[in-house]
Amino acid sequence: MALKLKVFFSILAISLIPTLLIWIPFFFRIESIWKIPLPKNGMETIVANYDGPFYILVSKTLYNPKMVGKFSFTLPAEYYAAHFPLFPLLIRLFSYTFGSPYSMLFVTATSSILAIFFFYIFTNEFTNKKNALWLTFIFSVFPARWLIVRSVGSAEPLFLAMIIASVYFFRKNKFFLAGIFGLLAQLTKSPGILLFIAYFLFLFISDFKRIIIETSQHASKKIELKRYLSISLIPLGLLIVFLIYKIQLKDFFAYFHSGDNIHLFFPPFQIFNYSSAWVGTFWLEEIIFIYLFGFLGLINLINKKETPLAWVVGVFFTSLLFVSHRDLMRYALPIVPFLFSAFSETLVKKDFKLILLILLIPIYLFSLSFISQNVMPVSDWTPLL
Repeated sequence: MALKLKVFFSILAISLIPTLLIWIPFFFRIESIWKIPLPKNGMETIVANYDGPFYILVSKTLYNPKMVGKFSFTLPAEYYAAHFPLFPLLIRLFSYTFGSPYSMLFVTATSSILAIFFFYIFTNEFTNKKNALWLTFIFSVFPARWLIVRSVGSAEPLFLAMIIASVYFFRKNKFFLAGIFGLLAQLTKSPGILLFIAYFLFLFISDFKRIIIETSQHASKKIELKRYLSISLIPLGLLIVFLIYKIQLKDFFAYFHSGDNIHLFFPPFQIFNYSSAWVGTFWLEEIIFIYLFGFLGLINLINKKETPLAWVVGVFFTSLLFVSHRDLMRYALPIVPFLFSAFSETLVKKDFKLILLILLIPIYLFSLSFISQNVMPVSDWTPLL
């Protein structure tokens, strides 16, 4: 029991301390860190980071077009269909206690704890407890984009928590629980459907191989429909979201009419088109490194015969090749926990521990710089409070 409490408080500290260190300069309105100038708006800078205010709006309006018009944003009601409902509903739930802006930060921080907890449980399957805690610490701060999204109002921590939990249970053949957490992931962000595709392909191909190898009569006994029914909870979540849009926005397919929020383009690698609306720069060489580590991690998982993980990473990573958005790292976050498994032998080495200690400085500085500049212009906060 004492050991379990020690691990729990370690995970709590690993999750909260990095976020608090990000908040402190803004809370105390410190003018600069390491010569990096910071805004003097206090925690407003944290709350106003994209897309936090949009999620607050959804939490207050529940997509009602008449209520959306009361806010200072000039976007049409359909635009907010790109912001799936579970995160806003949780903001609304806790807003009666904390107020909407701080409820959003509370939900984000709590979701981060869940994501890091599930990551620790998941990582225990691959290594000993000491290394699992070390890998969990790495995951709490790396990549820096992950530290950023879990330090502002963001649906990503909730999404990753549900993704990691779902994959953990799927890998242990607990398909109903995998489906439940997958459904929650789907209610949080649209890429949740990729989880269903990965699960379905893994199960279907596994069953197909048995049909080929064994006699059809014998193999049919091994095809368990309840596994498919369990993972079908994920597209059920998408159906629920679209029904909400049908009721509130009078448009079942409102998500697809939300504007330029769907950043998938053909052929792949359109992110290198500097003229694209959500790219806007030719300084993109680091994107190649995201592809590099994605490919290497996928190959490592295949070589380790971690077939379910390989399918999940493979499907999500394939979708990344068609994403044309400067912030590709944010889109890649769902595969990060599983890439840790792919590279776990390297990450626990003494050399890497020394490297990470050095990298903590640029990770922190990049996070402060990014957050200070990724701020939405909000002319009137009154409806958002």
